[in-house]
Amino acid sequence: MPCLLVLASSLWGGNRKILRIACTSNIVKSAKHTRHHGHIIAESVTAPLGCIHAAFIFVMTMYTQLYNRLSFGWNTVKIDMSTARRDPPPIIPFGLAAFAATLFALGLALGTTIAVGMLFFIQMKIILRNKTSIESWIEEKAKDRIQYYQLDEVFVFPYDMGSRWKNFKQVFTWSGVPKGDGLDWPIREGCHPYSLTIEQLKQKADKRVRSVQYKVIEDYSGTCCPLNRGIKTFFTSPCTEEPRIRLQKGEFILATRGLRYWLYGDKILDDSIKEDVSRIRGWFPRNCVEKCPCDAETDQAPEGEKKNR
Repeated sequence: MPCLLVLASSLWGGNRKILRIACTSNIVKSAKHTRHHGHIIAESVTAPLGCIHAAFIFVMTMYTQLYNRLSFGWNTVKIDMSTARRDPPPIIPFGLAAFAATLFALGLALGTTIAVGMLFFIQMKIILRNKTSIESWIEEKAKDRIQYYQLDEVFVFPYDMGSRWKNFKQVFTWSGVPKGDGLDWPIREGCHPYSLTIEQLKQKADKRVRSVQYKVIEDYSGTCCPLNRGIKTFFTSPCTEEPRIRLQKGEFILATRGLRYWLYGDKILDDSIKEDVSRIRGWFPRNCVEKCPCDAETDQAPEGEKKNR
């Protein structure tokens, strides 16, 4: 998302900082409630109700048709799908093909009910907390950062009004349009519109502090599931949309996070490559690299931020 972030210098005589953000994308607050959010919730309610109604019709249809074709004997039950023992005969023919189609439609109705019903509960959870999944992840990282450095600060999520009812009223209004215009949103008392942005900047700085430099010792082609890197590496490939990066022996990587057999980081580019590409980052197997001694700049934390590890 192309975004221009301008951080004004501290004002003389105070430590207040001004943040101004100009985004070319309409997603400003991590895909916060759109103007169609209420309509999505309405669809996630009506769709399961309609599928439940259809499932009831399918069940009753199959029960009625099978009941007229059942014949009982000694220790046997026979179903004759050719004709129905009714007088007068049914208006709509119900053969084996119709039974299979009805059974298939019943499965679709039940599956849609479960899937869209789960979507409804997930959306309602987001609305009542007034917090998207991305924002929940940012809040968890904020708590981890504060605990890791043992800071005397508390991060308060600015868009959670403090009660579920207040959060609910932000989306469901009498006008049908959620509060907010896509740029400015109601915030909690004691916070300001850039509380989340400032926390993300702190996490970016902390991410650079925690990054570890690695040196590539074996080439990697950038395939999703490499067969030549071991069975465990093959089966534990990260299931994300993030790319893999091609590595060549002798290159250097700044790893910011990782799994047991995979790492994620940025490739340290040469001056000749920087002219064409500004950044190359992605996943790569852990057994292709080895840890390097950290530079002095990498080891130092921001002044006044790190207390104890």
